[in-house]
Amino acid sequence: MSFNNVRRSTMVAIAADPNAAAVSFAAKTSDLQSLFGNHTFNEKVQKERLPEKVFESLQDTIQNSKQLDPSIADVVAKAMCAWALEHGATHFTHWFQPMTGSTAEKHDCFVVPTSGGQAIAKFIGSELVRGEPDASSFPSGGLRATFEARGYTAWDPSSPAFIFRHKNGATLVIPTMFVSWTGEALDMRTPLSRSIEALEKQSLRVLKLFGNKKSRHVYPTVGAEQEYFLIDRRLAALRPDLTVTGRTLFGAKPPKGQELEDNYFGAIPERVIGFMTELEYELLLLGIPARTRHNEVAPAQFEIAPLFESANLAVDHQMLIMQLLRNIATRHGFVCLLHEKPFAGINGSGKHNNWSLMTDDGENLLEPGDTPHENAQFLFVAAAVLRAVHQNGDLLRMSVCGAGNDHRLGANEAPPAIMSVYLGSALDEVFRKLAEGTTTAAKKQAPIEVGVSTLPPVKRHSEDRNRTSPFAFTGNKFEFRAVGSSQNVSQSTTVLNTIVAESLDVLATELDEALKSKKDFNTAVHDIVSKAIKDNEAVLFNGNCYSEDWKKEAKKRGLPNLVTTAECLPLINGKKAVSLFEKYKVFSKVESDSRHEIYAENYVKTIHIEAETALEVAATLILPAVLKYKTNLTAAATTKLQKELLHELDSSIDTLIEKIGVLKKTLSDVPEGNAQKEAEYFCKTVVPAMTSLRGTADALESAVDDELWPLPTYTELLFAR
Repeated sequence: MSFNNVRRSTMVAIAADPNAAAVSFAAKTSDLQSLFGNHTFNEKVQKERLPEKVFESLQDTIQNSKQLDPSIADVVAKAMCAWALEHGATHFTHWFQPMTGSTAEKHDCFVVPTSGGQAIAKFIGSELVRGEPDASSFPSGGLRATFEARGYTAWDPSSPAFIFRHKNGATLVIPTMFVSWTGEALDMRTPLSRSIEALEKQSLRVLKLFGNKKSRHVYPTVGAEQEYFLIDRRLAALRPDLTVTGRTLFGAKPPKGQELEDNYFGAIPERVIGFMTELEYELLLLGIPARTRHNEVAPAQFEIAPLFESANLAVDHQMLIMQLLRNIATRHGFVCLLHEKPFAGINGSGKHNNWSLMTDDGENLLEPGDTPHENAQFLFVAAAVLRAVHQNGDLLRMSVCGAGNDHRLGANEAPPAIMSVYLGSALDEVFRKLAEGTTTAAKKQAPIEVGVSTLPPVKRHSEDRNRTSPFAFTGNKFEFRAVGSSQNVSQSTTVLNTIVAESLDVLATELDEALKSKKDFNTAVHDIVSKAIKDNEAVLFNGNCYSEDWKKEAKKRGLPNLVTTAECLPLINGKKAVSLFEKYKVFSKVESDSRHEIYAENYVKTIHIEAETALEVAATLILPAVLKYKTNLTAAATTKLQKELLHELDSSIDTLIEKIGVLKKTLSDVPEGNAQKEAEYFCKTVVPAMTSLRGTADALESAVDDELWPLPTYTELLFAR
């Protein structure tokens, strides 16, 4: 059977029975509350299985960020092993997040041999606390040479161990950090934890200045919304570009896309509901609070949104969500696409990072509140966030750079590469009045009285939302909408934590000095907040961030517009970033240098793989199909108009061959020896050559006999249910 006939027979099979490739699933959801967290070694399980003193010591480590008492490790490991065996686990693994952007794991069996040919299940404290994977085989940016293989995974008790089930059993998974033998962070989680500590330190300074003596901890919360596409696995298998790169490198625009706006929040297809049901059941067992599911804007696009959690835990859970999306999609006959832009001309996918600050006694520092003290404090913290985005917007943009996200940022579906802040009309008016040095209240109904005489009222939860803003205040949190759907959310959270810590540090120092000089507290807060807003109001924008007018206005305001990853890369280890991250002990200079090298190499390799795949598809699938169509048309063409059509086809074929040659040449002329220069070359030379080749190929798709076209079309991929 020809490749083209396989495509057609696949469509017939889907039309006849779309569920043929899926497994049936019936979740036992009669008691959701009892199921939640059943597969996690959480506080409840720890309390049941650990001696009281061991439990209290472990909780002290978790809640107060203290070092683990080595004397309890064996007791915890023994209890964890018994619990895991009861859940059918045969192996354990240290689970970490190397700088690939994904997760990694190496499984070890619980069973160890004993004398007399016997065996026992054994798991000891040293195995729980530390592992030793090969550090040289992960991206290290020069931190580890090939002959320097030693690296360590270190247990992080703040994120509970869990059971990960598979078809033939289960594994005990232990969340860990990953560091080199010389102590540098080789992962994304370690810098995140450092940034959380830096942010907590500065937040507590602010709270103390505002008279709060009860809060002992402050931590960022994250709720990462995840967008994704589900494509029939049988059709995706016929697309080499989807299989290799996760996105379509070719594909003509379908007659119908998302123009009718009928997919967003539409009825979820039954087959997809089956997938979502199993996904949410597995998430429930892992204690992941997935609250929302719905159709997204594009056809075949969906979203899952969890509730807020502490940043460390939220990042782990987000990585699990991505893993389960892929695994469970396969069981239901789908391929889950997490690429930021799988289809040209169709909305891509993001991962909105909803970020806020919480105290250990339940106070949200970004909640406007309804008491005088809370409102003054809120304005102080919000002004610090505003300053952070203005002073370090380039670093915030850098935190979401990547080859995939370059396709999405700036399109009419996602925020632009210009970092700006949306506050909503009421809060924006308050901020602008403060910048002017006045105290006129915002003209809104039922304002909450601030109470501090020099600060105006603030109205709570009164705002519309701005879906075009990259950084929007949404009532009691900021939503960073520029994160890419495939990205590890720890990267953006680490940068956000650090730049806000720096701003809180600056403003807290100013307030501390003002109070030491005997300045009135209310006046000091008013002056500091007013100055912070005035100095950084250029980043405030409530309008349409998609518009060309905003790009022009942003340029006038001096806001950077870093459109491509190649432009962002030098910022990673630039003087500004190195100074900032070293000051707050998030990255050392060598760690910043390593990340520049890693991200540049990843960018180059990603585009190189895409370019090689595009060449293969164009030369071995598209060109032969077009030539066959030409042969058929030549034999059939008799009239003048038919011969003119043939002439146009000849011209397009020549153009296709020419552009294949151009792309091939760009890949043979890549400069060597400098990661940044390579990245710039791929950005400015290889990507345009790929785009040009695609334009010609897509035009031919719309002209060639559909019976001959070798690739499933956008219509088939997006609408085959």
